[in-house]
Amino acid sequence: MSRPFSPRSSSPASSFVRVNGKIRAREVRVIGSEGQQLGVLSLGDALTLARKEAVDLVEIAPNATPPVCRLVDYGKYRYEQAKREKEAKKHQHANRVKEIQLSPTIDAHDFSVKLSHAVDFLCEDMKVKVTLRFRGREMAHQEFGFQVVQRLLKDVAPYGHPDSPPKLIGRGINVMLSPLPRNKRAANPHQGASNGAAAPSSSDDSASDVSPEAEEPEPANANSRPVPISEAEESSFVSSPFAGLNVKVGQ
Repeated sequence: MSRPFSPRSSSPASSFVRVNGKIRAREVRVIGSEGQQLGVLSLGDALTLARKEAVDLVEIAPNATPPVCRLVDYGKYRYEQAKREKEAKKHQHANRVKEIQLSPTIDAHDFSVKLSHAVDFLCEDMKVKVTLRFRGREMAHQEFGFQVVQRLLKDVAPYGHPDSPPKLIGRGINVMLSPLPRNKRAANPHQGASNGAAAPSSSDDSASDVSPEAEEPEPANANSRPVPISEAEESSFVSSPFAGLNVKVGQ
């Protein structure tokens, strides 16, 4: 026996939503197109009401008793649902975790670079996992590692807070940082520095411009005469192809 072909493209949202004749319940609780409650109606009456208003009967809560259906245009319903999912994804970037690795003997410049990365991540509402690894005999002086981690936590305090105190796990120290709320968080200093660094460029360019009066040559003296070039000065032009010739004059 032949079976009907499955649709070529079906989104996950549309595969779990029953519309019109695909609804299996005998009675449904109907919500009007403007959000008003129309009560519990039989499936036939609900479909008839949907046809009168030229809309679709969409099942929005299939697990309820009885199932809840809404009178709405199905295309509009899918658009609103996709829009809500897109807005929800925008707020999920706070769950992203960035990792920063340190060492007990980290250089001051490298530490400042790691700190700037941590501040940027926290200002973008991301969590930061700070990991410090001990190598070889560095395990004998764990206090230096804790000092580096505590220094980092102190510097990022205006932007984030640790979820728990730093812990020694295996051969490393781990701590998770969460961003502060935006109303309590300090502004990103790197964004302000980048905006402020571009402003003085205009003043530098204006200062480097030379006025036309300064470029004018001084007036030549009427009594000045061209000074002849001596043989020593003429021989100093080594780039001349005639510099190596010995010419005798008067013969």
